[in-house]
Amino acid sequence: MIEQLQAALEEIGADYRADTPRSVVVSLPGQRKLTITCGLVLEDHALRVEAFVARRPEEHHEQVWAELLRRNGKLYAVAFATDESEDIHLVGRLPFTAITAAELDRVLGQVLEAADTAFNVILELGFRTSIEEEWRWRLARGESTKNLAAFEHLKPRD
Repeated sequence: MIEQLQAALEEIGADYRADTPRSVVVSLPGQRKLTITCGLVLEDHALRVEAFVARRPEEHHEQVWAELLRRNGKLYAVAFATDESEDIHLVGRLPFTAITAAELDRVLGQVLEAADTAFNVILELGFRTSIEEEWRWRLARGESTKNLAAFEHLKPRD
């Protein structure tokens, strides 16, 4: 089964590496979240899909969870979930019949789109205070603010 999984990933040109004899790790190139790492694990009866999206929000947990629940209804094959630490992941289980190039391309595309489009929303809702502090710190020291460009609207106004 792992050979079938790897062949399908090769066919779609995915950037992946073998992780264990029953799993691979796929690197998906995002725009907001620069790299989305997605694990594909062959379980006894299904292919498990899991991608880390963001760590546990520092604030406004309920707003973050509500936003992710709203997004879940529009997703294909995966859903936002939290782990025991309340870190945010995309997770799903697929039948072995889904191990085709076309289906993996669709599922990995969904993981990429979901993680990438939600990333800045999660950061702004769940880490707003830290982002504002980072702006102040960088501006006070003349440091680059390039990686804060998506949050220009949170820049302190004098």
